Amino acid sequence: MFVTGLLLAAEGSPHLGVPRQLLAYHGDTLLAAALDTARACGFDQLVVTLGAASAQIRDRITFDGVRVVESPHADTGSSSIVPALDAVDRRTDGIVVLLGDQPGVTSATVWSLVAEVAGPATPIGVSRYDNGRGHPCWFGRELFGELRRLRSDAELWEVIELGQYPVTQVDAIGNVPLRVETWDDYRNLVSGYSPARGAFTPGAFDDSPHPTPLPTRAAPHRRHRAAP
Repeated sequence: MFVTGLLLAAEGSPHLGVPRQLLAYHGDTLLAAALDTARACGFDQLVVTLGAASAQIRDRITFDGVRVVESPHADTGSSSIVPALDAVDRRTDGIVVLLGDQPGVTSATVWSLVAEVAGPATPIGVSRYDNGRGHPCWFGRELFGELRRLRSDAELWEVIELGQYPVTQVDAIGNVPLRVETWDDYRNLVSGYSPARGAFTPGAFDDSPHPTPLPTRAAPHRRHRAAP
């Protein structure tokens, strides 16, 4: 089975004023952490979408071994998934969709999802957490035509919820991992981390409600085979 990982990181940050992808997270950045997880999944191919902040992100994050797709109009609501499909390897049986601002997703969750959809021909697979459904999601090749009609990335969930295609729900541990769309989201995400671990320091919010995005170290490229 040939599996492509699709990490969506093209969406803008209208409520933040800075690229959410570069916000400090656990000694690194949100996108670098999500990219490390995606690399650890051992996808046969890994595609990342970047939007209007592409130049800033490329200056701070290394994308060795990753196919980067530019989607500058994602900030205005256009789907970054549509151009990304043109970069997907022709051998791909399906894609696993991850989010660049959701670093709490684990490789174990991805492996569980892929293992469930690898047997029967499963058009759609969705992770089912304790408090609802969320990413990562699986879309078989037979759905690519449907995905090409998306007007925005958010419409991905309409494809899942309309009930036109069978959906396999795969249990995932805990609640749906937090995304960062507002400063409150960011505070909630990082507030539990210890300064001793090189992550968020509570005092960072004392002088300014808007922490500064920090440069990241180059993320090492690691490749493992995806779970069968």
